Amino acid sequence: MHDVMLLDATAQAELVRRKEVSASELVLAAIERIERLNPTLNCVVTPMYDHARAAASGRLADGPFAGVPFLLKDLMAAYGGVPMSMGSSFLRDLRPAHDSELVRRLKRAGLIILGKTNTPELGILPTTEPRLFGPTRNPWDTTRTTGGSSGGSAAAVAARLVPMAHANDGGGSIRIPASCCGVFGLKPTRARNPLGPDVGDVMSGLVVEHAVTLTVRDSAALLDATAGPDVGDPYWAPPPARPFGKEVGADPGRLRIAFTTEAATGVPVHADCVAAVRSAAALCESLGHELVEAAPEVNGDLLTQSFITLWSSGCAWVIESMAAATGRTPTPDEFEPLTWALYGAGRQHTAPAYLAALQTVQLIARQIATFFTRYDVWLTPTLGEPPVPLGTFDSPEDNPLAGLFRAAAFVPFTPIANATGQPAMSVPLFWNDAGLPIGTHFIGRFGDEATLFRLAAQLEAARPWSGRRPPAVASLTTARPEPTKTTAYPRGGKPGS
Repeated sequence: MHDVMLLDATAQAELVRRKEVSASELVLAAIERIERLNPTLNCVVTPMYDHARAAASGRLADGPFAGVPFLLKDLMAAYGGVPMSMGSSFLRDLRPAHDSELVRRLKRAGLIILGKTNTPELGILPTTEPRLFGPTRNPWDTTRTTGGSSGGSAAAVAARLVPMAHANDGGGSIRIPASCCGVFGLKPTRARNPLGPDVGDVMSGLVVEHAVTLTVRDSAALLDATAGPDVGDPYWAPPPARPFGKEVGADPGRLRIAFTTEAATGVPVHADCVAAVRSAAALCESLGHELVEAAPEVNGDLLTQSFITLWSSGCAWVIESMAAATGRTPTPDEFEPLTWALYGAGRQHTAPAYLAALQTVQLIARQIATFFTRYDVWLTPTLGEPPVPLGTFDSPEDNPLAGLFRAAAFVPFTPIANATGQPAMSVPLFWNDAGLPIGTHFIGRFGDEATLFRLAAQLEAARPWSGRRPPAVASLTTARPEPTKTTAYPRGGKPGS
């Protein structure tokens, strides 16, 4: 089963369909891997093993991923009756009464949900180090960040605990950890996947849901299984011309790709991230695409200021919404200092200030959309730096927002696609001399995931990455200790609790 667990979700599902492997065997193998690696990585914070065993032994849904193990990020995706803390002590006892629409669709796709993954408090920072659960550690170097906010999910996929895992993205939270952990991460077009039934959109469309995956074909097939409007959605993405799965392996044609290594905010970009872009550009050119060094004219500082207005307002909205839902009064001792400071800043924004920030973001989105009338794809670094050491975004007591502004230097590229609503992906094409993955970032036209999937599949075929395994995975082939009888999870209790 060790070799089976190295396969992507599509291949695992095919084994189940052919009855060469059972869903129960896959689930038990995934649980064993989690039990062995999670004490080191700390990526799974809420085991749901009893749920998973029952689902695997029962009648499987007739979906494309029937019997495949899967993990949910502990943020937004509600699973009825299971804790959803969102990395916050304030919400540690929150148990949604129902599944979110996305979770319903994931279940209909046949996925077996094993548990929930770690996330920074309320998904605020681009690292996964919540006070409640402690840091998730990068499988490539356990002293470094996994990125965030979907860092638990990305670490789990990189370590082959599961072949893909749920993730969401409000400023890069799919693509940042995909870059740090060496997996594929696609942020879909705004409103491609539903956010209901509890919300219509989040922060005026900044946030989208999807997954981090081992392969491109898994990402495309999963999006086919979950995409489409839900009843009552305020708006939805333009429907694709055909299933996304059919784009994988299709000829992308000769694309006109703009590329840049400079951040619109003017922050310095690490030489490894520059090298990753230039390597990707050369690869694209060798595949027959036209490469032009160019970027849209964007006032990066103005975009950052407006984005932070939306982000802090969103933080205040989430805390007050959760306070209303739980009937509890938020107090500073139940939140991390950065979160509480951001909450205070968000409460100070007036409605006109919020709308002015939104207008600025929408104006910049129009400028970038005009740029895409000349280019098919825009290539940038995913991040401004390689995976940084854990603790990099810690704030001093007298300046609780320092971590947020440090984060702006780490992620100067990804928030642009959240502001515009365009699809974007981090592709693991480059590792630096220290053995750390460095993702490259491709942005497509609004509604045009198809082009990104075609290009990504072409890049994957030319420079495959799934055979590269972090030290945490390689160790499983050499040392085979007996599984521990109990595991100390942050919530306490035995596996399956």
